[in-house]
Amino acid sequence: MKFKFAHNNINVLDLERSIAFYKAALGLKEVRRKEHKDGDFILVFMGDGITEHQLELTWLRDRTEPYDLGDNESHMAFVVDDFEAAYEHHKEMGWICFENKEMGIYFIEDPDGYWIEILPAK
Repeated sequence: MKFKFAHNNINVLDLERSIAFYKAALGLKEVRRKEHKDGDFILVFMGDGITEHQLELTWLRDRTEPYDLGDNESHMAFVVDDFEAAYEHHKEMGWICFENKEMGIYFIEDPDGYWIEILPAK
């Protein structure tokens, strides 16, 4: 039996703001969208154009309060080919929330408080 990774999901309060963040911060593009017929929710799948893996952004119409992310120990990780350029871009935009120079990594934070680890390509 083989499993293939399909997507990860996060819930967002402001869908358009989150789409803009993931485009600007990580170069993701909207791959597809599903809107519930009653407008209860919208699902937007973002992709990198390289892998089949997608990030699903879920917007719930009736949700108004921020999501409880706990200690934010769960996170996504992205590998970037030009680590220094990515670092400078994220720093300039004010998105870096944590750095571990000893490990050679840093984290950025999206509009809902989710942390994203940025790793250099090996």
